[in-house]
Amino acid sequence: MAGEFDLIRQFFTHQAPSVRVGVGDDCAVFDVEPGAQLATSTDLLLEGRHFFSDIDPFKLGHKALAVNLSDLGAMGAKPIGCLLGLGLSNFNHSWLERFSAGFHALANKHGCPLIGGDTTRSEQGIIISVTVFGSVRAPFLTRASACDGDDIWVSGPLGAADVALSLLMRAQQGEALSDPEHELLEKTRPCLEMPAPRVELGLSLRNLAHAVIDISDGLLQDLSHILQASNKGAVLYVSQIPVNPAITHFAPAQKLKAVLGGGDVYELCFTAPASARKKIRMAGNESGLSLSMIGSITSGNKLKVLDEDLIEIQDLPSGFDHFR
Repeated sequence: MAGEFDLIRQFFTHQAPSVRVGVGDDCAVFDVEPGAQLATSTDLLLEGRHFFSDIDPFKLGHKALAVNLSDLGAMGAKPIGCLLGLGLSNFNHSWLERFSAGFHALANKHGCPLIGGDTTRSEQGIIISVTVFGSVRAPFLTRASACDGDDIWVSGPLGAADVALSLLMRAQQGEALSDPEHELLEKTRPCLEMPAPRVELGLSLRNLAHAVIDISDGLLQDLSHILQASNKGAVLYVSQIPVNPAITHFAPAQKLKAVLGGGDVYELCFTAPASARKKIRMAGNESGLSLSMIGSITSGNKLKVLDEDLIEIQDLPSGFDHFR
């Protein structure tokens, strides 16, 4: 029977020319560009909490790295390498082959090779921990830099991941989905399981944006982190917020919940001065994205959301919280 080190050699040892010492030693050793600093982030994914057991392992490998690369994108950092911690209940060759293929495909796309980590047997299902490292230069993109009068932008349409999650949860609980719901799930599920980290856009925003965050727990909740850190308020216009085409037919209240409160999006939300609008749109075009300006930063500390008639919405959805 193959053991831990066979698993590592077979599925997780890849050449990384930019890394001095990689997988197979006690530590990884890599360079940071002169004049740059090291940015790092880590995320934990648990079976049954962050992903369903029947997910395609290729997609799981992709998402495990994508959610961390998204953090580097929000900081305007260039990926250098990553670590993978993996707890498994058994050695499943086909599962590992698919998982590692999805992980390495995204790592290769963004120049973020796997340079180390750990594997162990788990008695509680699959456990995945990924840590990424990036090279970043000042001025840093942080949550605390929003300024009065800044435009608020998002990098892509919202709502689909939340709808897919809701449908999958109902199916997991034994509820039969209708044919239209199955079709909707097919359209929205890729947004939940194969998010695209906006690394290139983040690098382009480094000298344009003030404050940036990736949308992991919902637009309102994550924008609120920027407002709290910057001691600012904001006004958002529902009519300007981009909605995934698969859910545009939803009733207004249902659509509002998915768009404002739905997590697992991994688009960037950022603020920038009005003088940067032209360059920001150019940066979006160069990244193949249609950026949307959805509101503005205000003084004070109140977040207002205005409907199509410019009337403030009072009952706003909340974002995701593991312990709520």
